[in-house]
Amino acid sequence: MLTLTPKKRACLEKVSQNGIISALAFDQRGALRKMMANYQDSTPTREQIERLKSLVSEELTKYASSILLDPEYGLPAVDVKDKHSGLLLAYEKTGYDAKTTSRLPDCLPEWSVKRLKEQGADAVKFLLYYDVDGDEAVNRQKQVYIERVGSECQAEDIPFFLEILTYDENIADNNSTAFAKVKTHKVNGAMAVFSDPRFGVDVLKVEVPVNMHFVEGYAADKVLFTKEEALKAFQEQDTSTNLPYIYLSAGVSAQLFQETLLLAHEAGANFNGVLCGRATWSGCVQVYMEKDEKAARDWLRTEGFRNIDELNKVLKKTATPWEDKIL
Repeated sequence: MLTLTPKKRACLEKVSQNGIISALAFDQRGALRKMMANYQDSTPTREQIERLKSLVSEELTKYASSILLDPEYGLPAVDVKDKHSGLLLAYEKTGYDAKTTSRLPDCLPEWSVKRLKEQGADAVKFLLYYDVDGDEAVNRQKQVYIERVGSECQAEDIPFFLEILTYDENIADNNSTAFAKVKTHKVNGAMAVFSDPRFGVDVLKVEVPVNMHFVEGYAADKVLFTKEEALKAFQEQDTSTNLPYIYLSAGVSAQLFQETLLLAHEAGANFNGVLCGRATWSGCVQVYMEKDEKAARDWLRTEGFRNIDELNKVLKKTATPWEDKIL
């Protein structure tokens, strides 16, 4: 089980509600620019990005236990979030070098954990791309890098959320059937690696261990896994770590993400909440770009609220408190 300092525990309490982390993720940068660029001829401006983040923060944090933002475009959104909502700030550079298979991590050069804490962060999030079967020298570099971030967070006495996105160095498309067949091994194996106390991780933010688009009863086309096989994947995931862990939505629809959480609960997975982004707010982007702020705000107050309210109801039925995993 995890041991927390009193300050770290207090910070985790700020970003959760009754031990459940129902966090809104809006630290997207490169991906967000691409989404916004689909609806206009020019690259989105800094002001457009900052305003959209602020709108989402202002309208939806009253329904979330916390929000994850980036310090590059998200700081204005910090000022308008609900006062009862906690704050996580991202520490990594956006994206990776697509020309290589290593996907080495890098911090934002103008930021440190100390500086993120000074901006009001209750926790620090770092994103790592990891192939558990990848090149040993590359994986060693990644492990050393996470040790550094973990040490920084320990020095500042602030919770460290590690987000792990898995991949295979030899499979280009993570949505392919080829990757679906190895995803359970990739996700659960990476979680086991970074649950080692040497990395100083307090909460893992992870993918679900199976591609739901290929699961019996959920698949739109090809079925690769029975429901029983999917349940087993969630059970194996739960035994792969002793740390609190939360799910990311990975851009799937709000409905499918909610159904996924119900399946995880059916499997007996003791997950501790979500850090959910696009499944909640992505529909707002087109409205914001093609219409105006008022239309975007109206969307957030209706569709956006519905997405997050339905998710919160599912979480009450499925997630377990992180306190159960703390000494």
